[in-house]
Parts: sequence; structure tokens; C-alpha cells
Amino acid sequence: MPHAPSPIIREIGQVFIPVRDIHAAARWYGRLLGTSVSEPSHDQTIVDVPMRSGPGLALDANAPFTADGPPRFFWWADDLTAVERHLADMGVVPATEIVDIGSVSFVQFRDPDGNLLMACARA
Repeated sequence: MPHAPSPIIREIGQVFIPVRDIHAAARWYGRLLGTSVSEPSHDQTIVDVPMRSGPGLALDANAPFTADGPPRFFWWADDLTAVERHLADMGVVPATEIVDIGSVSFVQFRDPDGNLLMACARA
């Protein structure tokens, strides 16, 4: 049965990650991704982290804060062993080893606020 047209476009516009300290989070994510980030906007509560493609990524210091739950998204990577080395260089202990589920492999890790993050590589 066909669905009625929707005014909502089937495209993710932005992913928000809750953080406690917007400036510390901006520095950490800039280092993680090897990029410069914008200055906080929206009364010093939002930082946009530039992505190469796909949805935007925003660090959000608005209350209430919660880091509960599974990863909200993942980043693609070509080499998860290189990701693990990069995390180790940053002092980040992975939350999982590299997990191979057939179509992709992934590694999960936490940011300084405890948000569970994930990098995936295609099989």
C-alpha cells in the first residue's frame, strides 16, 4: 500500500552530541577528526564540526545532558587498526575491540563526556 507524500525530506540534516564543556569538547573533536571547529554559537552552547559529506555534526552544551544509549551515528574509516592507533595516541581506550559482523567491522569508543562513538569499515 503506497504511503501519502510527506512534507519531511528523507535526509538527515544534523546530528547533535550532548557535551558538558563546549570548549573542551570542541578541542577534543577537532583533534579526533583532524580539523578546526567553529567558535561556539547560540549563546556559547553549539559548535558545528565540519564534515566532508553527509549530515552535519553539532556539539550541544544545552541542558539536560545525558550520554546514555547506543552510538547515535558512526564515522566511516578505511583502516580500523589506524583508528585504534589514533585513539591510543589521544589516550582514548576503545570500548570494544574491532568487531567484524560480516558486512562491516567497527570499533566503539567514548568521548570525554562518556558518549559512545563508533567508527566502521566496509568489509
